[in-house]
Amino acid sequence: MEIIIRNATPADADGILALYKATAEVPGGLARTSEEITPAYIGNNLNNALSTGICLVAETPDSQLVAEIHSYKLAPAAFKHVLGELTIAVHPDFQGRGLGKRIFKALLEEVTINRPEIKRVELICRESNTRAIGLYTSLGFRQEGRLEGRIESVTGGVEADIFMGWHRS
Repeated sequence: MEIIIRNATPADADGILALYKATAEVPGGLARTSEEITPAYIGNNLNNALSTGICLVAETPDSQLVAEIHSYKLAPAAFKHVLGELTIAVHPDFQGRGLGKRIFKALLEEVTINRPEIKRVELICRESNTRAIGLYTSLGFRQEGRLEGRIESVTGGVEADIFMGWHRS
């Protein structure tokens, strides 16, 4: 199946909402639960990414959004060279096919080619998500710290969040 990766638009909000809700249904799929994924949450991320950052979607030929990645600048001017608040979602039916890697590479390519002011991209990932940590590492991210006991695990305890950063070479 041909999947196209493209820049998101405001018209993608409903499709992103459906994608995030489906992804959040999988334990550990997203930090937020499905109930926490609201139109306001999606709208805020989309608006921030479209105005100061990057938002990409992956779309099937029948216009279903099956992946999304966004990151945007943090508010203080001291961080104007940083894209943070990064989130990636891949629909459960499309996971394990390399789509996450493809859309993530597209984001980093956009930064490298078209956003020379961006020197750093950062993200946070739960320590139990070893598959994601492996992906991020393969893309050039480095583990830069642990935030111990920060996130409730899918098993009910708490675990560390891993702080990771990518730096322009």
